[in-house]
Amino acid sequence: MIQISVLDRQNTLIAESSHTDTAMLCLDRAWIDGDRVQIITEPGSHLAVQMDAALAEGEIYLPDGKMNWPIPQGEHRLAYAPGAFEGLRHIITARKMSGDELFRCRDLARNPADLRGDTDFYPHCTANVETRNESVFAARNVIDGLRFNQFHGEWPYESWGIGARTDAWCKIDFGREIIAERMALTLRADFPHDAYWVSGHAADSNGDEIFFELRKTGDRQWIDLGGRKVRWLRLERMVKSDDPSAFPSLRAWEVFGSEVK
Repeated sequence: MIQISVLDRQNTLIAESSHTDTAMLCLDRAWIDGDRVQIITEPGSHLAVQMDAALAEGEIYLPDGKMNWPIPQGEHRLAYAPGAFEGLRHIITARKMSGDELFRCRDLARNPADLRGDTDFYPHCTANVETRNESVFAARNVIDGLRFNQFHGEWPYESWGIGARTDAWCKIDFGREIIAERMALTLRADFPHDAYWVSGHAADSNGDEIFFELRKTGDRQWIDLGGRKVRWLRLERMVKSDDPSAFPSLRAWEVFGSEVK
């Protein structure tokens, strides 16, 4: 069973819908600060969720069978498509994923529903710095499924910005052990405003690390991960180019692999 509920700041139930395979909720209400969506299902479930008509559907993993999702408000909305979470009618869907979907090779990092701060659903992306603490430079942006990178700022050009820090790191937590075959990094390429990284390291939950080199390009750059089993990956010790710009940034981080059978 999958149950979708909408609650306000006082945890008053506003609306709910449930179904054995695909729960769908249509709600007529202007979102108010403090409103949140709660999805409950069996622990260890994989669901495909769509949290707004303007957001793409994406896969989430729920280790405890619960997802709490505060509706983005104010400045946080700049990282989403214009019109997202606005208006008086909203749709939210959640469906069970099939075995064929789960065990094929796919981007296991992609999660358009990821949020800043602590979450109870995965994958989840965090970092030790986000430029000026602005949503358009938040770590979550690199796993939102988009790769538009010729400019910087509001959607669809949101990215992970490091605020010129030399010790910046970014981490994807998958919430369970997965098989990671390879990853693709798409740098923000708003040159000459942007610089770029020439190299870095990918550390993993096993204590291993992979050194990689990068080029000045807006194209995907692929790094082989060798089919390792990991719970998380972290980009660290990123070395900036000698460009005058102080702003290397990451637009997208994809991790292709499969579930551990």
